[in-house]
Amino acid sequence: MRVCIHRGTKEIGGSCVEVVSDCGKRLIVDLGLPLEIGSNDKKYLPEITGLDGNDDSLLAVLISHPNLDHFGLLGHIAGNIPVIMGAEARRILIKAAPFLRGEWKVPAMGLNFKSGQTFDLGPFRITPYLIDHSAYDAYSMLIEADGKRLFYSGDFRLHGRKAKLTQTLMAAPPEKIDVLLLDGSTSGRSGIDDSFPTETEIEDTLSSLFEDAAGLTLVHTSARNIDRVISVFRACKKTGKTLVVDLYTAVVLEATGNNNIPPSEWPEIALYIPEQQRIQIKQNQWFNLLKKHLKNRVFIGNLQSIADKSVLLFRPLYMKDLENGGLLDDALYIYSQWEGYWEQESNSYLREWLNKHTVPKVSVHTSGYATPPELKRFAVALAPERIVPIHSFRPGKYHELFDSVEKHNDGDYWGV
Repeated sequence: MRVCIHRGTKEIGGSCVEVVSDCGKRLIVDLGLPLEIGSNDKKYLPEITGLDGNDDSLLAVLISHPNLDHFGLLGHIAGNIPVIMGAEARRILIKAAPFLRGEWKVPAMGLNFKSGQTFDLGPFRITPYLIDHSAYDAYSMLIEADGKRLFYSGDFRLHGRKAKLTQTLMAAPPEKIDVLLLDGSTSGRSGIDDSFPTETEIEDTLSSLFEDAAGLTLVHTSARNIDRVISVFRACKKTGKTLVVDLYTAVVLEATGNNNIPPSEWPEIALYIPEQQRIQIKQNQWFNLLKKHLKNRVFIGNLQSIADKSVLLFRPLYMKDLENGGLLDDALYIYSQWEGYWEQESNSYLREWLNKHTVPKVSVHTSGYATPPELKRFAVALAPERIVPIHSFRPGKYHELFDSVEKHNDGDYWGV
């Protein structure tokens, strides 16, 4: 069995790994968009034979989780290539695709991962493991072929609401792993602590901020970060606030199929459709979709009257509505994503908008990735013969954390 990391040996995001059996059959693990890229242009697609659907040696594409840096280029592969992922992740991508800019074809159908359940695909034997990450329905996976065993960690952590999943894997890991492809998103970052806040601690911090807010509170986070949405929702319940979402967020929450995740019809949730989204609904004739979520719909006048009792799950398409509705007086903006995104030039318009309206910014976030000490614990538990860096800007730092590190470059094929 051979492996080629097409993208990811020296960067976070854009993950793409090709696995080749001795008989020439192949798998692709993840097909992500590079972090610094704002559109899913086809030119970023790795040069891999068979993505046009004309090579039957390519058996499937496996997607570890529904974050753009792991699935963002799926829209450019042929529809006859099976795509394997978690069932909930697939529903989220299918439901979210119409709302996204660019070419977002619905993923081709394939098997759905079931944690701990092994399946065969040509010469490959694959076992997925549900794991804790900021993205919903995320998996690590063991890939076996030709007497070799490759473990792909994917993105994981030990401080989220599903930390027990990672702990369970570490307590009873697969044996005799030849190579561990280990996520190293936090390796070598300057100023990093030995721990990150838990989602429960994030919830407590949000509760304090909501309690003290004099006007509308804006929480800027991804609707697909379900753990964070739950933290915001629970903080709202603690402080007697209403959580306001748009149609996209309502659709993503529904797509999880999880009865413990708040749907739009719960009394603590309100639906507000910003002008940009109203235009989108009209252009695409999404009236039946909107009808499903109308129970708790509010309009700008309602929002003005309950601003100090509301928390808006913010997206930039709200900016015009909030400005025109006079909802920025005494508003508080809470940034709840990776700070690196905030510093990018693409967010300069948002920084200027907040400054213009003197809306204060507070950052409340925790990482979707394991800390270096957690990475060490994970590696010790899985006890691989070799560790290969992936999903890291600092692969050179792996030697400070692990033994038996073997570095490779993007595009190199090497043996397991």
